[in-house]
Amino acid sequence: MYTISKLATEASVGVETIRFYERKGLLEQPIKPMQGYRQYTADALSRVLFIKRAQSLGFTLAEISSLLVLSASNCDDVQQLAEQKLVVIEDKLRDLLHLQESLISLVSDCKKNPSDKDCPIMQSLQP
Repeated sequence: MYTISKLATEASVGVETIRFYERKGLLEQPIKPMQGYRQYTADALSRVLFIKRAQSLGFTLAEISSLLVLSASNCDDVQQLAEQKLVVIEDKLRDLLHLQESLISLVSDCKKNPSDKDCPIMQSLQP
């Protein structure tokens, strides 16, 4: 059993993160006893670690909420959500690669620019 501070420490998050997850419905808040502190179970720790791992894979809290609901479902439903997330990530990667190419070109133009006053990067940003 864990107090909220011990749970936060074990999960390497802040106490406010635990409270935030509770407000968002991602983590159930234990009933407070008449005396003492709320006690969180090992399942609560597993859930917080799951949330953090899913976030590190790029899932939003709304998507994580869906994953938690789907955890009682079959693998096909989870796979479908993961495939949708993969499409979003692939789109972002394409956008980032295009941005990278543009910046490489602009930096190259700057290096070749004989004028200190006419910066190609600044010119490209002008409407």
